[in-house]
Amino acid sequence: MTANNAEIRTVTERAPELIDQLTRVWERSVRATHTFLSEAEIAEIKPFVPQALAGVETLVVAEKGDAPVGFMGVEGGRLEMLFLEPGARGQGLGRQLLEHGIEHLGVGELTVNEQNPQAVGFYEHLGFSTYRRTELDEEGRPYPLLYMRLLIGDSPQLTESSAARPEDRRSATCCM
Repeated sequence: MTANNAEIRTVTERAPELIDQLTRVWERSVRATHTFLSEAEIAEIKPFVPQALAGVETLVVAEKGDAPVGFMGVEGGRLEMLFLEPGARGQGLGRQLLEHGIEHLGVGELTVNEQNPQAVGFYEHLGFSTYRRTELDEEGRPYPLLYMRLLIGDSPQLTESSAARPEDRRSATCCM
């Protein structure tokens, strides 16, 4: 599948070079979108990113040429991560990745930082709705999380055939 000249593919081999490239995409994305995080907090979180990339059940990468410009991780019907190069935002690539996740990987739930309003709006626009809010993130930091589920029938963006089936959804928690 292509989106804005990017090739979207499921990763079958997670080579160290790819993990390093995706970690750099994550860092640039977080710096552009997670303005509530301090430099120290980004540095504290960064060492855990390669482990998350290597361990997530399904890793999907969007590449232009040989370089990744975005990625998502999905586990048990739950979007665990979705990050784009700052220059790739606003071009439909995030939507393409998420729709791929919904249609092919059964994505029906996700967690997003409430202090990332662009991401919250993006997910709401594509049919997700908050069902739970926490004051703290999963590491106990003062960053509220929104737990969202895909609502079938309430979104003009998606059809029932492209949405996850309830039996494919899992209530595990994650932090994006």
